[in-house]
Amino acid sequence: MSMASTAGLSRRRGAGASESGMGQTTSGQLLNGSRRSSTDGKIAADPRDLQMEDENRTQPRFTLMEEILLLGLKDKQGYLSFWNDNISYTLRGCILMELAFRHRIAMVKDPNRRKYPLPDRYIEVINEKLTGEVLLDEALKMIASTPERMSVGQWIDLMSGETWNVMRVGFQLKQVRERLAKGLVDKGVLRTEKRNFLIFDMATHPVTDSAVKEEVVKRTCTTLISRSAGSTPTLAEHNSPIAYQQLRTVSMVCAAYAANVLENALMYLNHEMRERAFTKVDELLTDYSVFPFGGNASKGEIFGKDLQMEIVAAVLNVFTKMDSIL
Repeated sequence: MSMASTAGLSRRRGAGASESGMGQTTSGQLLNGSRRSSTDGKIAADPRDLQMEDENRTQPRFTLMEEILLLGLKDKQGYLSFWNDNISYTLRGCILMELAFRHRIAMVKDPNRRKYPLPDRYIEVINEKLTGEVLLDEALKMIASTPERMSVGQWIDLMSGETWNVMRVGFQLKQVRERLAKGLVDKGVLRTEKRNFLIFDMATHPVTDSAVKEEVVKRTCTTLISRSAGSTPTLAEHNSPIAYQQLRTVSMVCAAYAANVLENALMYLNHEMRERAFTKVDELLTDYSVFPFGGNASKGEIFGKDLQMEIVAAVLNVFTKMDSIL
């Protein structure tokens, strides 16, 4: 049965939400995510709640998918361009990158994988713990429950519905843009309105908290017009916290380019700076769509986080082949 078909327009669950298999408690037993003892009045913390809270503090408030959607949305009208055919496919790639950044999936550790192009290398789940983001968790469960290993390129195609295999249609993630928008409504960034388009009504999501989108735009522009921003880290450096955040931003900027929404972030720059920005994003895609990043040769096996970052490079490699950036 398709997991996507049952998810519908479900809203993202809050941090610390319980699993279906957890025991039920009365309203008087829970206080701020902790369990109250009925004997001595002390608070006994549920380890699962605390683990989720700790992870939420270390993760960015917004996912790559949400930032791409924000760049694509018209602030006052609250909808995406009707002529944008690339954003849906790009968002599925961002789901894989986000899962890799959150240490949930990685390339299968097999030295023979290097014989194949990055998008053709198999991925696997290395941590089945849910993230609290409904789309990420839906994708994570699908990958974890599929006995057959599949590659980065295959998963992006399947989640996008780009397959003629009727046995795999159920892997398609549906209504991704609408569900992302509803998640941003929950986070207080967007609001929901009804707008009439001649023959039909459509839910739109105008920007409520403009500061959030302005920060994404500023970070995008800084990455593309600064002479030092976006420099490729060495193999030894790219697991450092600073390089990690830089890589997330580079991934977001390259995804925005592939999704045809980058122009929205650059519209306030003059012509010369826009040209410089587009040249820069081409350079970033060239450097980060190979692994190790920048094409630096690496001897020996790759372990740990490098197997996760290899997925990021593979997704960006897929983006280089999209029509929007040819």
